Parts: sequence; structure tokens; C-alpha cells
Amino acid sequence: MKTIETELSDKELVNALHGKYNLLVSEISKAIVGQDEIIRQLIISILAKGHCLLIGVPGLAKTLIVKTLAEVLDLSFNRIQFTPDLMPSDITGIEILEQSYEKSDKFKFVKGPVFANIILADEINRTPPKTQSALLEAMQEHKVTAAGKTYSLDEPFFVLATQNPIEQEGTYPLPEAQLDRFMFNLWLDYPSFNEELEIIRKTTSNYEPDLKKVFSKNEILAFQDLVRRVPVSDEVISYAVKLVSKTRPGSADAIPLVKKYINWGAGPRASQNLILAAKTNCLLEGRFSPGRSDIDKAALPVLRHRLIANFNAEADGMPVTSIISELLRE
Repeated sequence: MKTIETELSDKELVNALHGKYNLLVSEISKAIVGQDEIIRQLIISILAKGHCLLIGVPGLAKTLIVKTLAEVLDLSFNRIQFTPDLMPSDITGIEILEQSYEKSDKFKFVKGPVFANIILADEINRTPPKTQSALLEAMQEHKVTAAGKTYSLDEPFFVLATQNPIEQEGTYPLPEAQLDRFMFNLWLDYPSFNEELEIIRKTTSNYEPDLKKVFSKNEILAFQDLVRRVPVSDEVISYAVKLVSKTRPGSADAIPLVKKYINWGAGPRASQNLILAAKTNCLLEGRFSPGRSDIDKAALPVLRHRLIANFNAEADGMPVTSIISELLRE
């Protein structure tokens, strides 16, 4: 197979991505048992230049998933453990005074852990909003500003933030403005019985997976550029925008469930992410243009964290996921 650096045509790039994706999943399965859909959504997010919020109870291999992903993608990886005493400079970096006997003293910027291709922001809701917001500029602009200077982050740049849904005491929920920066909200479920059997066999022996690099950094950048060039019909764009507009209780198109249980619906960034996810999904399947089904597949992870339910929803036991399912049935 030709390498990406040899200027492949778009058709050849699509075929190359489809083939490499299957190889990537095969390599990841050496270390991760199950969680196929979560892994697929993470890859979609990376290729679409998005970020993910991963929610799951402890012990479900959230850290291992992203670490394995970074390894097979041949990307640099840093893990940041968020704690109540973590400061913004602990993430972005800090200026120190560098003393020298030969030259005059000068300030030197020491880069923080955010300067990597893949960042695992572990338990992001355990730190105050001031520190949470340190990631905002990095996530949106792919830049960090410190001491009046701006530093560009190395591309590709991807943030995977995790939250523990069990313990809520002493936590700081992410503000809606920052939640909206995440392309996907993914819920990690317990493995099946057979999957757990396989996990126990592997993790309680001396099994060491031999992981091979599948994507180079340049290939990922080329595929990210390819996603932006995928043509989308006006019908599919209209479908995505109408779906998002139906989540807004003040809209004429809103369904009764939305008007009754939702305070605030999704904004235009949801429509953008639906289209980008649909484009990436069709490429992974070897197709050249997305359809409505690609929008439907992305609807739950894109909309789940963007719909703000009211008290009636909590009182009646109506989860946001049920409202999204009803929207898709409509």
C-alpha cells in the first residue's frame, strides 16, 4: 500500500482509512476486551478533531483504553489526575527564573502536561472551575497562553476527560459552556459475562500485548483533512439541523416531551458535530458521503450532554436518553 505522504487521491485515502481502521481495531483488541462502540466513537472524535467526555464507574479500563489508543496511533500521551488542589499552571505550565553565572538571569517557560497529542483528564469534575477552565482555550483554540505569550499545541490534539458518576460529594460539575466543547459524551458500561471472563484471564496472567503502530501522526492529519472534504447533501444537513432544533423547547418543531421536560436544547455546535461525526462514520465504512443513518448513529453521544432537563424530568424519571430516542423515532 502507498503511504499517505505519496499524495493519494481522495478515493485511495478513503480505502486506506477503511483498511487501516479495521487493522487498528484488531490491534486495540489485544489489550482491550469489548467496548467496541466506545473505541469506535473515540476514533471518530479524533479524526473529526473533537474531544470526548467519558463517564463510567472505576475499574472499567478508561485509562487503559486511551493509553492503548495513543500507543497504536503513535502519538504522545499524558495523564492529568484532577484533584481539588490542582492549579491551572499545573496543567498549562509555569515560568521559572533560570539563573546562570555566564549569562543574565531570564525566565523560562516549562511546559505542562497539556503539551501532548492525547490528554487524559482523569476525574475532571474533582477540581474547581478555575482549573477546569484551563483546558478551555487548549480544547477550542489548540493554544495555551501563559505570562502573556501564546504557545501552539502539537497537532493532532485530543482531550479525553473522565467522570465518575457514583461519587458526587465534593465534586464540581462542568459548566454548560465547557460541556459544549466536548463532541461526544460516552457512557462506559459493564462488560458482558464472557467479556469479563476474558478480562480476568488476561489481567491475572503474565500476558503482555504486542501492540503495533497503525497510524502515523502525518496519516492522522491527512485523514482529518479528508473528513472536512467529504461532500454532504443538503438533505442530510437539513435533517441534522431539524433534529437539533427539535431539542429546543421554544421551537415550533419541538415535540411534546421536549416542551415538558427540557429547559435548554442543543446549540449550533451540536449540528456541526453531527455532520462531522456522520462524515467520519461513512469514511470508516468505506463510503464517500453520509446519509441520515450516519446522523442517527451520532445523535445520542452528541446530544446527551447538551440537553438540560428540568425538575419535571427528574420527578417523572424521564432520562435525556429517552427523549433523544423519541426524537429519532419522530
